[in-house]
Amino acid sequence: MLSFLKKKNQEETVKKLKACVSGSVLPITEVKDEVFSSKALGDGVAIEPEENIIVAPCDGVISVVMEDTRHAVGLTLNNGAEILIHEGLDTVEMNGEGFELFVKAGDKVKAGDRLLKFDAELIKDRGFEKTCVIILTNTEDFPDVSFLSGMHAEQNQTAVIRF
Repeated sequence: MLSFLKKKNQEETVKKLKACVSGSVLPITEVKDEVFSSKALGDGVAIEPEENIIVAPCDGVISVVMEDTRHAVGLTLNNGAEILIHEGLDTVEMNGEGFELFVKAGDKVKAGDRLLKFDAELIKDRGFEKTCVIILTNTEDFPDVSFLSGMHAEQNQTAVIRF
């Protein structure tokens, strides 16, 4: 089909996730948390953040937010992918202190929209890691997915997951 004939409001199927924060991208197996590194929640990548704002890695719908702790957000994409963005390791123990949410469940977001903000210094002061983990929780539904790591990523520019 010719692209100019597409309906204006028709969404293109998500084919990639861009970095939700700038920083060094690591394979999930190198995350210093067994739940993530063992891929118990799904496969993905981790980013050592250089900033304190997490943005949407693509267009999607907010499927879940950890309202009490404000450290994690789930997105459902139009290709069926379910993504979990988790800021910090063991930061659930901070009970939301140092975190601010910009979205709620049901919100439609565009790539680059702000999802959450975190206080990197407070995370460090509390003895936690600020590593941001991006997980494809239904990895089995995407046998050809690629997780891109071993590089520096720019927020909302560099692809870190390709479908």
